[in-house]
Amino acid sequence: MLASEFRQRFLLHPTAAGDAVPSSDQHQAAVLVPVIDYGDRLQVLFTQRALHLRHHPGQISFPGGRIEPGEQSAEAALREAEEEIGLTPNAVTLLGRLPLQPTSTGFNIVPWVGLLAPQPRWLLQPAEVAGIFEVPLTHFLQQENRHQFNLPLRGKVQQLHAMPYQDKFIWGATAAILHRLCLQLA
Repeated sequence: MLASEFRQRFLLHPTAAGDAVPSSDQHQAAVLVPVIDYGDRLQVLFTQRALHLRHHPGQISFPGGRIEPGEQSAEAALREAEEEIGLTPNAVTLLGRLPLQPTSTGFNIVPWVGLLAPQPRWLLQPAEVAGIFEVPLTHFLQQENRHQFNLPLRGKVQQLHAMPYQDKFIWGATAAILHRLCLQLA
C-alpha cells in the first residue's frame, strides 16, 4: 500500500475539531502511530520501553504519554514523540485520530496517526526507550497476523489483541490500536 492509497482509505475522526478528550475517571494519554512513507512501502514505527521503567517495562508501544493540563491530545502525542525518539513535530503530517482506546490500567488513549518521511536518525531517550523498530504495514493488514484472546485480568475477562512480528510480541493497547487502524483501512 502506498501513501496515496493509505490517505484515501483512511477514515478518521477530524483533526481540527473534537481534539478534546471526554472527561472521565480515567487518566488521559495520547500516542502517535508513526507511519513512515518509503515511497514504495509504508512501515509502522514502534518503541520498546526501557526495562527499568515501573510501568510496562520492555513492552512494545507507540511514542506517547499523559496529556498535560491545558494540552490538546495531538500536541501531547507530538511532544511525547519528540521527547522519546527525537521526532520533530514539523516532520509529521497528522492525518487524524482513531477512536479512544481504554486500557485495563485506567487510561484513555487518543491515538493520532501521522505520516512521515524516513528520518536520517533517531534520538532515543534512554530513560524511556530501549529501542525502536519498524514493521511493514502490510504485515498487520493480513488477518492471519492479528490475534485476539481472552485473559482473566484484574477480576474481569479482558479481550486482548496480539500481533507477533519476527521476535517481537506486540500486544495489549498497542495491538488494539493497530487492529482499529487495520479495520479503518479494510
